[in-house]
Amino acid sequence: MEIREIIFSVVMVVSSFVLTYEWLGRFKYSPANALIILSAMVMVGALAGMILLVDMRLRKIDNMLEAKERSLRINIQSVENNLDSRVNEVLFRMDDIIASMDRTRYR
Repeated sequence: MEIREIIFSVVMVVSSFVLTYEWLGRFKYSPANALIILSAMVMVGALAGMILLVDMRLRKIDNMLEAKERSLRINIQSVENNLDSRVNEVLFRMDDIIASMDRTRYR
């Protein structure tokens, strides 16, 4: 979790406090102001927490996918190298067989 994400979460909570306080101040509804303001702050704080958790999960999934992609790339490269060596072996054998057939044909 980065510092800017925490700062954005704090800004969300503070802005919910200011918005709720000013909005309720227009209606002169004083007795329940503290409870309404507190519940709005908790709601926005929970929303910020959910957003941060989703972001952390997405980053974790992204890192896992990158690791799997890297391992798959390495495996493909090793298979390619093995296949190249086997094909080269077969080509050398075929060249030897063709050369021996040419020698026996010209005798």
